[in-house]
Amino acid sequence: MDKSKKIIGVIGGGSWATALVKILTENVEKVYWWMRNEEAVEHISKYKRNLKYLQGVELKTEKINVSTDLESVVTSSDIIILATPSAFLTSLFQDFPIALFEGKIVFSAVKGIIPEYHAIPARFIHKTFNTPYDDIGIISGPCHAEEVALERLSYLTIVCQDEDIADEMADKFRTRFIKTTTSDDLFGTELSAILKNVYAIASGICAGLGYGDNFQAVLISNAIQEIENFIDEVSPIHRDVKSSAYLGDLLVTAYSKFSRNRTFGFMIGKGYSVKIAQMEMDMIAEGYYAVKSVMEINKKFNVEMPIVEAVYNIIYERISPVIEMKILTDRLS
Repeated sequence: MDKSKKIIGVIGGGSWATALVKILTENVEKVYWWMRNEEAVEHISKYKRNLKYLQGVELKTEKINVSTDLESVVTSSDIIILATPSAFLTSLFQDFPIALFEGKIVFSAVKGIIPEYHAIPARFIHKTFNTPYDDIGIISGPCHAEEVALERLSYLTIVCQDEDIADEMADKFRTRFIKTTTSDDLFGTELSAILKNVYAIASGICAGLGYGDNFQAVLISNAIQEIENFIDEVSPIHRDVKSSAYLGDLLVTAYSKFSRNRTFGFMIGKGYSVKIAQMEMDMIAEGYYAVKSVMEINKKFNVEMPIVEAVYNIIYERISPVIEMKILTDRLS
């Protein structure tokens, strides 16, 4: 990475975008931040807090240039971090002058799949912005925005095929409460981050149905096996799925009270319809989109994924969670 490239722009106004901005202002002099909501922009400028997300976080506004002008934020930044829900990315950049991304380094903190194309964010960035894969990165967990807000010790995995870029970005995110590691497994890490949301929904459904810790341990043990089998088939390189970028991210998403995907699944297990659960949460559960896309992608690879199939059947085929999970229990080991 060119050492002169210091200016970072964050795209997104939710809890994860807010957490990333908070971390970055510990280390950099200026962060450009785009969000859609003008009222939220004014609130941050006046009160140093996001109007809707992580309201307890006091932001260092002297280091933040927050705006609703997307073109201005992209133009002003050397490194762009996308932190919006995956379902909104296509519409957000539909009429955007793509030439403004020329020469930029683009990191995804999206944690979801692009539903229109069944594509991981790295591929979306490559195809949409013509960004070389060596200039594309991922910011992965295991890490929840709520614990960042509380400054609880957390770990981030910074992924890029260009190791210099990964190292430089890791330095920008390393603080007294954030530890960072790096990886060059662009596709495997991102696919794992997408899949863990599906397994978190499964975990929530089982909890809602009354399954206990004993079964949850079996469920998640099988989930990491499914992740390994799938990403090894899609991107066959050497990796250790027991490391925190894979297993750790899965565990925190499947078990944490802050996991929106687990919460979404829990509500379905308790008898809520998919639509009502989405309305009650008022937040995006990325696994809802991911499970449909993973099923579509897997038509090519034919990896055995009974947990993914069970979640898909419950959410999209409207099969009873009681019946589907009973069938699943006979397929796990």
